[in-house]
Amino acid sequence: MRRKQNNKAVRDFKERSLITHYNSKSPISEQYRTIRSNIQFSSVDNEYRTIMVTSSGPGEGKSTTAANLAVTFAQQGKRVLFIDADLRKPTAHYTFRVSNAQGLTNVLTKQIPLGEAHRTTEIEGLHILPSGPVPPNPAELLGSRMMKEITKEASEEFDVILFDTPPLLAVTDGQILANLCDGVVLVVGSQKTENEAALKSKELLEAAKAKLLGVVLNRKKMKEGNYYYYYGS
Repeated sequence: MRRKQNNKAVRDFKERSLITHYNSKSPISEQYRTIRSNIQFSSVDNEYRTIMVTSSGPGEGKSTTAANLAVTFAQQGKRVLFIDADLRKPTAHYTFRVSNAQGLTNVLTKQIPLGEAHRTTEIEGLHILPSGPVPPNPAELLGSRMMKEITKEASEEFDVILFDTPPLLAVTDGQILANLCDGVVLVVGSQKTENEAALKSKELLEAAKAKLLGVVLNRKKMKEGNYYYYYGS
């Protein structure tokens, strides 16, 4: 009985975390596709291929947003690499149910090549590079020359690369990666993120010379129905 309950809990978690895959016709999934379209429409002159998703603080939904954006790009027929660059509190291996024994940190420390580190998922065209073992020096690894080389190598194999990073106000990791990416999506939680925190995050991104593509308002409950809608602007 307990095993069945555990299996159901895992299934329910996956379906909630990857709603664009398990319930692609839901209103929430449609909003994720709208965010994807807004990103694509904003790239008038140059296509945005490396995109970072972050937030001001924890618990605002950045990882779920990043994962579902990755799914929507893959559903367009693109080859997508989802990189869990949150080397402090990684979650992508839970979301996609893959091993985290090897991943980004192993590639950054030249233990294994990128091609051996990323894995396929049940979603066609979507690959995942989990964080790997949590290192003692995340910021130094993400700011290394090797990180730039990994991004360049991945860009030669994949159409879109999505990075999930730690919250901007907690550590400097996000600022470091923002400068490497074509654009940044900032996730803010409705009735959770304070205006001051959101503005401070914007300032940090500007200081890093990052291109802020837009803001996703997460967990904004509408009066009609019981869905939580996700808006990108």
